[in-house]
Amino acid sequence: MAAKKDKNALTWRQATRLVHGGTLRSQFGETSEAIFLNSGYVYDSAEQAEARFKGDEEGFVYSRYANPTVAMFEARMCALEGAEAARGTASGMAAVAGSLLCHLKARDHVVSARALFGSCRYVVEDLLPRFGIETTLIDGRELGAWERAMRPNTRAVFFESPTNPVLELVDIEGVAKIAHQAGALVVIDNVFATPLLQRPMPLGADIIVYSATKHIDGQGRCLGGVVLGNKDFVEDKLHNFLKHTGPSLSPFNAWVLLKGLETLPLRVERHGASAAAIADFLAERKEVARVLYPGRADHPQATLAKRQMAGGGPMVAFEIKGGKREAFRFMNTLSIIKISNNLGDAKSLVTHPATTTHQRLNPEQRAELGIFDRSMRLSIGLEDVEDLKADLDHALAGK
Repeated sequence: MAAKKDKNALTWRQATRLVHGGTLRSQFGETSEAIFLNSGYVYDSAEQAEARFKGDEEGFVYSRYANPTVAMFEARMCALEGAEAARGTASGMAAVAGSLLCHLKARDHVVSARALFGSCRYVVEDLLPRFGIETTLIDGRELGAWERAMRPNTRAVFFESPTNPVLELVDIEGVAKIAHQAGALVVIDNVFATPLLQRPMPLGADIIVYSATKHIDGQGRCLGGVVLGNKDFVEDKLHNFLKHTGPSLSPFNAWVLLKGLETLPLRVERHGASAAAIADFLAERKEVARVLYPGRADHPQATLAKRQMAGGGPMVAFEIKGGKREAFRFMNTLSIIKISNNLGDAKSLVTHPATTTHQRLNPEQRAELGIFDRSMRLSIGLEDVEDLKADLDHALAGK
């Protein structure tokens, strides 16, 4: 089984790479990628098995290490990002944890933006220190805060941009310059921007992580994650860590994600256009106290958004007038838009971060991040935008 090398592949544009990149075909010549649901592989001889395990011969050894379907997903993600190498993982959080733990050791130091998804903050704030890794949380919006936090033993910086859930931005290029001067790797969670609306590597990022569960799948079907970076990091550090700790991406899930990548440009364009319209709609409502959307001129970091993003994205954050009671009443009145802590689905979803994704933080910590009982996060789906507006109108009016 081998990838057919197309002499024009290097000139393919993005949408073409997302359909054809990294394709492997068996002797049967299938059009859709094959799903290899096997755990192990058969060798022609004992000598071949020895050569595979020693690394003297290319080939698959065990699906915890690598698998043909997973390899296709990894290769297609590399084609999309322009990365040298990638490894799929069982979930987005496996990607986040693996990208940091494979590189760090006791007495190393990490600087992280404090505005993170709840589980990401747990990894940085609680898990890493258990292994003797020092961590510092800062306001990621301030380049001066990054400069002040750097130490001689700083080995990595970590952040999201836009952040979950209030869509703050981090200056990727600015932080990368500061980190590289200190000899630290730049690790970014690029989930909210999607691979199509923000390209961190040309801005200086070293490692990109995704929860592929979100927009890469795009239909709420499966879990998955991926880490992308240079060949030395991925193949020498990350691969061994994943191989021996075991958060392997299922071949079936990898196949689902490959199918998701084929339609990613179409979906992200629709998500973004609808999200922009919904943000404008909410901004005009008297029941809404505040709207946060990177594509709007009133976003606090609108200039930065224009510089490093190709669009406002599929997510909208807003605050309803009132508190938890009003927020819950609003959410419970929605019909089309469903209550869920997930995002990136074909279905529009609403989340109350203070009681779900960020509930482990105390009220003071949430307030520091701009998360209040009145705060909500919308993941805009693929429904007709006028139906979404009608659903929001109905819920805001309390009908």
